[in-house]
Amino acid sequence: MSAQPIEREQSGAWCPDPARQRLADYTLEDVLNLPPDAPRVELVNGVMLVVPSPTDDHQTIAGLVWIWLRTHAPKVFHAVQAVGVAISVDHTFEPDVVLRKAGGDGKRHFFAADQVVLVVEVVSPHTRARDRLSKPAEYAAAGIPFYWRVEQDPIHVFAYQLGENGVYELVADSTELLELDQPFPITLPIAEITP
Repeated sequence: MSAQPIEREQSGAWCPDPARQRLADYTLEDVLNLPPDAPRVELVNGVMLVVPSPTDDHQTIAGLVWIWLRTHAPKVFHAVQAVGVAISVDHTFEPDVVLRKAGGDGKRHFFAADQVVLVVEVVSPHTRARDRLSKPAEYAAAGIPFYWRVEQDPIHVFAYQLGENGVYELVADSTELLELDQPFPITLPIAEITP
């Protein structure tokens, strides 16, 4: 199915078409063709979910994680923010930070799951359930090797690695110093990602 024009509410603000939401027939092509003033969305089994606007602390933490990964990751990896991950044609996510395999032209809005090495989600009150339960399960099912969940107040990083059973296993967590061997040797002082 090709992308259909997306209507605006009478107020002029963009919103998903209720009929298409009920049909759950939105695709990645529709997301890529959203109007410039549309909010960020995630596509879950053909239904568009508007991604809530993050808080200042949330964005600061995500930015500090991104900077840390950009500074410390080997050249075979590339860290980015606000770029989506396409799990399938009707399922996308907008992680806070993505560590992907290096290469490509840098003009993509989405990466395929097999290009992604690590996704990082900073948990906020309105994303708590999805960041702790549904997103890790779906990232794992897509084969993304590593998942970090960053809790706030205090900053606490939980690092997971995909196990042989296809489920994430907790490999480290800390409020002071995160130490990992993979996806590259990591010694991350939590103070460096604390606003």
